[in-house]
Amino acid sequence: MAEFDYDLIIVGAGVGGHGAALHAVKRGLKTAIIEAKEMGGTCVNRGCVPSKALLAASGRVRELQNADHLNDLGIQVGNVNFDRATIANHAQSLAEKIRGDMSNSLDRLKVDTINGWGKIVAPQKVSVLSEEGEKTITGRDIILSPGSAPFVPPGIQIDGKTVYTSDDALKLSWIPDWIAIIGSGYIGLEFSDIYSALGSEISMIEALDNLMPGFDRDIAKMAERVLIKPRDIETHVGVMAKSVTPGSPVVIELADANTKEVTEVLEVDAALVATGRIPATKNIGLDNIGVETDRRGYIPTNDHLQVLANGEPVPNLWAIGDATGKMMLAHTASAQGISAVENICGDDHVVNYRAIPAAAFTHPEISYVGLTEDAAKELAQEEGFKIKSVRTYFRANSKALAEGESDGLAKVIYREDTGELLGAHIIGMHASDLIQEAANAIASGQPVQDLAFNVHTHPTLSEVLDEAFKRAEVKA
Repeated sequence: MAEFDYDLIIVGAGVGGHGAALHAVKRGLKTAIIEAKEMGGTCVNRGCVPSKALLAASGRVRELQNADHLNDLGIQVGNVNFDRATIANHAQSLAEKIRGDMSNSLDRLKVDTINGWGKIVAPQKVSVLSEEGEKTITGRDIILSPGSAPFVPPGIQIDGKTVYTSDDALKLSWIPDWIAIIGSGYIGLEFSDIYSALGSEISMIEALDNLMPGFDRDIAKMAERVLIKPRDIETHVGVMAKSVTPGSPVVIELADANTKEVTEVLEVDAALVATGRIPATKNIGLDNIGVETDRRGYIPTNDHLQVLANGEPVPNLWAIGDATGKMMLAHTASAQGISAVENICGDDHVVNYRAIPAAAFTHPEISYVGLTEDAAKELAQEEGFKIKSVRTYFRANSKALAEGESDGLAKVIYREDTGELLGAHIIGMHASDLIQEAANAIASGQPVQDLAFNVHTHPTLSEVLDEAFKRAEVKA
């Protein structure tokens, strides 16, 4: 250790870097973490945390404005008003609290937090550029956790006021009367939920042939029925935003996704660009050690999260989080951080990405883990087995009926011969919590015929999955 300043240097203090630092201390490593911006990265400051605060507040507004639903429960309320600035402050205050908690946890564990831009200058050496100047520190091992940034397609001009990404949308500085949301993935869906609850008219634009292209088709169809059609949302599918010009109004040229010919021009009050994220891997010194990113900017790694150069592991260099391009989720980054530290300490560990769940926190929520049915069919064809799927519905669940929240579906996909659980997909109340049971089952290798014997509390929403497991038929 005498020849290095630290056992481990982590570049990037997002959720992944923070989780890696906590685990490194647990494993006895002297650790430093470098961050150029705010502690917590995208998740805490411009993603998961503030968006959930906005969704919680706007969800309450939606619920209280749903007079028919409340009347069914015997409840009457008067006019429902909300204060935009207070909702926005709620999101920012939550981010500040979580950011402070993360910093305090590192301080308690004596992790050195270094403010500045971290850049690899040579093997096991990192320079840190800050307002105080530049210094170089050394570490036996280095983990890169630089995160990601919103992707803005060519032809779209961002001004941060009338045309903006989720980074600015989370500030909720105003509520447009008519907003276009470009993209129907997690970000687009969640913001359509927020804006529609707060009174905006929405035009959702999706370049691919179906809304919600990354989701299982059965779930996407129900989501369109309960999240899109009943609300003030019009959809444009199979068209791309060829150009977006800020101003009053914002002018959007829509073009056929295949021919690129302009088919329609929209004039709206604002446009949210929700077209995914790209890795923030520029200017972190990869060229100094012979590492090339792929064409999209992702850092190449092997299953043990070692950084690769020309297909071979770079000694003592690791990468985690969005920059690896595995699953761009905060909890994936955290899992990778722990896994990388285990490998650094000589204990072999590989992340099981199929067991990592994901969720969109709309009302109702959507969640999934593992493979979609289409992906499972492809795998089955490649490996020579058959799959089956079962569906159960919230409208048959006592707790969902008691809550008056019966819109929902759970779908379980499994191997017909062994019962191996390949995927689970849920749309409905508290779907983000319900999916964890299926995720744990995939992680532990429990087949559906064993899961069918688990006892669930009655009446609870968890019985939606219980019913699905019990309906599964396995030939073995």
